[in-house]
Amino acid sequence: MIELLSNAEMARADKLTIERGTPGIELMEAAGRAVADAVSGKSPLGTRIAVLAGPGNNGGDGFIAARILRDRGYPVRLGLLGTVEALRGDAAEAARRYGEEPAPLTPDFAAGADVIVDALFGAGLARPIEGVGAEIIAAANGGGATVVAVDLPSGVNGDSGAVLGTAIKAAETVTFFRRKPGHLIYPGRDHCGAVRIADIGIGDEILGEIVPMTSANQPQLWREAYPRPRAEMHKYSRGHAVVVSGPMIRTGAARLAATAALRAGAGLVTLASPPDALTVNAAHLTAVMLQRMEDADGLADILRDERKNAVVLGPGAGIGSTTRALAATALAGERATVLDADALTSFADDPEMLFALAERAGTAPVLTPHEGEFARLFPDLGGLSKLERARAAAARAHAVVVLKGPDTVIAAPKGRAAISEDLPCWLATAGSGDVLAGIIAGLLAQHMPAFEAACAAVWMHGAAAATIGPGLIAEDLAPALRDVIGDIVEVA
Repeated sequence: MIELLSNAEMARADKLTIERGTPGIELMEAAGRAVADAVSGKSPLGTRIAVLAGPGNNGGDGFIAARILRDRGYPVRLGLLGTVEALRGDAAEAARRYGEEPAPLTPDFAAGADVIVDALFGAGLARPIEGVGAEIIAAANGGGATVVAVDLPSGVNGDSGAVLGTAIKAAETVTFFRRKPGHLIYPGRDHCGAVRIADIGIGDEILGEIVPMTSANQPQLWREAYPRPRAEMHKYSRGHAVVVSGPMIRTGAARLAATAALRAGAGLVTLASPPDALTVNAAHLTAVMLQRMEDADGLADILRDERKNAVVLGPGAGIGSTTRALAATALAGERATVLDADALTSFADDPEMLFALAERAGTAPVLTPHEGEFARLFPDLGGLSKLERARAAAARAHAVVVLKGPDTVIAAPKGRAAISEDLPCWLATAGSGDVLAGIIAGLLAQHMPAFEAACAAVWMHGAAAATIGPGLIAEDLAPALRDVIGDIVEVA
């Protein structure tokens, strides 16, 4: 269940299912039952439950959950924000089936409850929560009860993960059929707690008609494209990555990337080194090869060997015209290219130059900005959600964009996107991004498509960090890839 559905796509899934003969109230009954099961599965009889119902279908799910929990013997109080007379469609039918008049919903309604079911506002909320709604949420968050949210915590937008004014902080969220981007993107992810996906009767074949463009970044997304080792392979058939080193005082970042590219499976890796850095780099390298490089012409000479099919540029490269010229050289021809760090910032004054180079490249490059670097290249995209920003940037830049962070988004020029959900906080350390750039290049050298290579590398990067844990430094990551790759290959 790696597909992520936008609010509109989920509404279409509901609509198609209803058109094929499943009444909407049956879907709502199944949703309410799933919420009730989540509550009763962890709550002994006698647990005091308060259900906060809103004026839409989310509230209808709450009515059904309240009825089922009441029928199972739990002491349940149901409060409605609004009036029963204002409910429409399936929500009105759910209220009728509840059979009792709900209480008016006030900020102190859930006082004394052990568990709160949040069925106030749905995933499509478009305006900030204010007034009594905000007061109810503040009381729920501060009351000490365990909160179970229906679909998404009230106040979190399902498409963007944005918190609109304020939002419920749930211990668990029960969603239906598939998750939404807002379950994975911060700050929404931080409000969801554990997310449970419930089957409510929507068939998986519906996905073939919706064709969702967004996925959670899990191995199912890219495993088929992952380069599998074969007995007849040799080092040249596994590709040759070139990593461009910075000058003598900035060589470490490129070595991190080069080692990671080799560990990720590239058959050979060459570190292209300015003359003043040759001795420093030679003192640290063993399996990674070293080649002298003077300026962009020197890189062009190295890349005349067509077996060198992937390039990493940016870690420790320095900012300015020299790096821009190196980028132009790397992007010329058919080889795969990863641009990171200084290679991105060097185009801050003229992003269109970079985008034009990428458009003319024989294959879409991979750009790996963190938020600061992204803002320098795409200053006008700041008002969009992280997913929208990454998609818009990929289309504009003619590149696969890896917008890094705890919820890293990988986007392709034609709209495919993946959101990462399991990146450990230990990755927030110097050099971590250089290792990621190298992993991507190592996979690209093995002819993995750019989008899948970027997704796989981000996942592998996170999995390696998870095996290391607290105290991680960037040098730990490449060795930890060995077990991660072993697990991938074993499953494949």
